[in-house]
Amino acid sequence: MELMRLREEPRQLPARVEMDDVYLGGQVRGGKPGRGSENKVSFVTTVQTTQDGQAATACFAQLAFTKTATADFMAKSLVRPHTVVSNGLACFTAAEDAGVHQPTVTGGGGASIKLPQFKAVNTVLSNLKTSLSDTLHAFRFARYTHRYLADIQYRFNRRFDLKIILHRFVGAAIATTPRPARILRMGLNEVPD
Repeated sequence: MELMRLREEPRQLPARVEMDDVYLGGQVRGGKPGRGSENKVSFVTTVQTTQDGQAATACFAQLAFTKTATADFMAKSLVRPHTVVSNGLACFTAAEDAGVHQPTVTGGGGASIKLPQFKAVNTVLSNLKTSLSDTLHAFRFARYTHRYLADIQYRFNRRFDLKIILHRFVGAAIATTPRPARILRMGLNEVPD
């Protein structure tokens, strides 16, 4: 998964993108319910769409929902000129500073699922949550979220040419500098010894 993360890290999405906030993880017994749960991990899903509104490529980033973190993510992962379509979450106003934001206030939940402007991102999120549903209970998702997301992003962005995905992955593995196990076991914000 680290190799997939390294390969996807420089990915940038051009043109029109749909963006949404996501929380994953179960509730801890005796802990806070909903989004306030100690076991929830926040991340952003950004999906580049085709002219007819289909999902083309995606970027997932584990980050706090702050305007600064969102602006940093957009600067790194979106190519200008671009248009960002998102719900009314306050941190997404970072795109307004660049004059490229088309906010859609939906009320969240089921209301946003019905809107055609969010069809691509909602489809990708549905598939992502389904693929991770078993993993969330079996692994340390909170610690390795960035790698699980990179794995899904890598496979999603290469889904149109499955005949060569394994060959390209092996080639990338051969060309990548090996990393010690202690580095591979580190979480996103952990610093090596």
